[in-house]
Amino acid sequence: MIVTDPIADFLTRIRNAQSAGHKVVEIPASKLKKAMTKILYDQGYILKYKFDDEAGKQGVIKIAIKYDPKDNSPVIRKLERVSRPGLRKYVKAADLPRVINGLGIAIVSTSHGILTDKEARKRNVGGEVLCYIY
Repeated sequence: MIVTDPIADFLTRIRNAQSAGHKVVEIPASKLKKAMTKILYDQGYILKYKFDDEAGKQGVIKIAIKYDPKDNSPVIRKLERVSRPGLRKYVKAADLPRVINGLGIAIVSTSHGILTDKEARKRNVGGEVLCYIY
């Protein structure tokens, strides 16, 4: 299956798994998706992940979704795609967005790799805003 927007597919698979109450979701792997998964793990939005390069041609990312122990609701409240194939969204370092006044994160593709908005601001680099997560 050919996907025209792999980042939107990545976010939608996580969103659908959360709404269905699944513990683990499998996503076709790519370097970009692996970098985004590492950011989600480092920021505490997912429980754990595993890169399975043996499965299939391109490999699979297995993500364990994190739920709040009190009310069993997903930790990720919203996944929002910003830049899309039809309308790319580029920002300078000074114009990097703050998601919910710093409570959420924006994932940015920069010349230094895939970074969060806070890391990009610290390194003073801009780039393409891929998505907002909170």
